[in-house]
Amino acid sequence: MRSDDSNTDHGPAGWEGHLAGAAFDPTAGGAGTLPRAWARHWRADPGRPQIWDRRDGWMTRGELDSASAEAAQRLAALGLSAGDRILVSAAASRALVTAHVACLRLGLVVVPTNTAYQADEIAHVVNDARPRAAIVDDPERADWIRAADASVERLGPEVDIPNGASVTLDVSAPRAPALIGYTSGTTGRPKGAVLSHANLLASAEALRVAWRWTDSDRLVLALPLFHMHGLGVGLHGTLHAGGSAVLIERFSPEAVLDATAAHDATMFFGVPTMYHRLVDHPRAQALGGLRLCVSGSAPLPAALHQRFEQASGQRVLERYGMTETAMLVSNPHDAERRPGTVGWPLPGLSLRLVGEPAEIQVKGVNVFAGYWERPDANREAFTDDGWFRTGDLGAVDDEGYVRIEGRAKELIISGGYNIYPREVEDAVRAHPGVEDVAVVGEPDPEWGERVAAYVVGESVPDVEALRAFVSERLAPYKHPRVVYTAAALPRNALGKVQKHRLANGEVSPES
Repeated sequence: MRSDDSNTDHGPAGWEGHLAGAAFDPTAGGAGTLPRAWARHWRADPGRPQIWDRRDGWMTRGELDSASAEAAQRLAALGLSAGDRILVSAAASRALVTAHVACLRLGLVVVPTNTAYQADEIAHVVNDARPRAAIVDDPERADWIRAADASVERLGPEVDIPNGASVTLDVSAPRAPALIGYTSGTTGRPKGAVLSHANLLASAEALRVAWRWTDSDRLVLALPLFHMHGLGVGLHGTLHAGGSAVLIERFSPEAVLDATAAHDATMFFGVPTMYHRLVDHPRAQALGGLRLCVSGSAPLPAALHQRFEQASGQRVLERYGMTETAMLVSNPHDAERRPGTVGWPLPGLSLRLVGEPAEIQVKGVNVFAGYWERPDANREAFTDDGWFRTGDLGAVDDEGYVRIEGRAKELIISGGYNIYPREVEDAVRAHPGVEDVAVVGEPDPEWGERVAAYVVGESVPDVEALRAFVSERLAPYKHPRVVYTAAALPRNALGKVQKHRLANGEVSPES
């Protein structure tokens, strides 16, 4: 559907979602926050299994209730109180889930942090968010936090410290901050998107309604719990629906297939890279018994969508969301799941397309209020009439399906992770053999996009040497996967590199 210079044909008010099969209540019947909504399930049937991991087996609802309350008391004994930030960076486990739930119940603001971050990346989050404590499962990561700020208390996921006095839990106001998710933009270092309890609850409730998520569902969760997909969708959604989740610490096709069979799973959530690895597995047809397979965090190629259906019998449901908004758009549960699209706006969400090319703008109860201590970024992020500018370009077909056509920003999404090119360029440019560099995303059948570096220099390193060089500064998923030697980078009259010419193949690299 064509858009003009103001709004799409959906009109100035935008286009509201119509996925709901039942009434949508963003407060979840007055609960107002996720912990209070979760508590209803814990108290109603405390003996039902809820979280499983390979080391410790099943944890029941009642055990999660009592263990998270005890962990919250221990955190309070350290002097932590509502509104304090706490950095959380650890592999998926029962202990991590318990600690995360404890933080939210106490009113702490969780700062989920990628376990692959290196020292400089950790230091940026610590210095920007100024957490009072950190939950980490790696001694080196703990040392990096201490180097950035020695006053930060460092704890393991078990929160193995003396018990504290009883404290009042689950009293946060709906608009109180619950989570700060760091996300890369188009300029500067990653910034923290502040999501309230109401934002997170509204998103979980919208998914419960739209995906027909019930307390009978069991999710195979192989996504990391520092990412909105794994944490805000997989974990929060499971606890909100009253279902159960099987945690897979490290993804492999075998681990997912084994868990699906062993635990009578009904759902699997993954990124396109996971589906790419599952589709060629000889046991892929075993996924045919699942009720729902969901893909997100990066575009799922239509060809892979079709191949996976042929191999497994599953027609994947693709959706679209952001750190700043949680989930926005989803293919329908009961109607056609259309390859190459992300579906319709979720309940409680309005969407409009603005400009030419058309930018996706959104408004709704799940959309964050702004970035942590970034007033300039907030002014740029929102329109004068209160819509959030996603930076993504899109279109809507005649039946209302949204299609993501590209990004106005330079963000690269590889394997479901956001990568800011300038950060990679700065690391590459420090190499003595590099005179100039431009980093872009290239289409990749497995990763969605791969990081490609166009490098100018007399002695340009090969890709393995360059990856080794940047390994101390960048997480592995940010490393270049291909290096081209270029005589010069294409620039406009103002000297700005014309990256679109590199990404579109208009400039041929030297061999």
